[in-house]
Amino acid sequence: MRIGEVAQRAGVNPKTIRYYESIGVLPEPPRTHSGYRDYDNEHVERVRFIKSAQRLGLKLEDIAEVLAFRDRGERPCDYVVEVVRREVDKLSSRMREMRRLERELESLVADAEKRRAIEGEKYCPLITHHGSP
Repeated sequence: MRIGEVAQRAGVNPKTIRYYESIGVLPEPPRTHSGYRDYDNEHVERVRFIKSAQRLGLKLEDIAEVLAFRDRGERPCDYVVEVVRREVDKLSSRMREMRRLERELESLVADAEKRRAIEGEKYCPLITHHGSP
């Protein structure tokens, strides 16, 4: 099958397939006598796997490693668990930071509302007083 059909079946752009080939996560298919790439269903499934792994937060370098395990006939489960655990840790850290930022912004809004009521400023006190010494 041609690249457009693979792209359609996998739900990606043909440029994505070419990119995956260029970085080595998708093996380049054999070519027809006329020079067209001749993909098969394994290519479609591999692209679907790559997209699924990306949705879980895996980077292409991690996905390449998982695929290398598979291509060697080894089970990548321990590696995948380690990578996903790292992603969970990163998400937890980002969520803590977002909660801290949320509290800070709520405090700024409350302060701005108090200043606005007291000072009757022409401009928003959130902007005019934030960061002022």
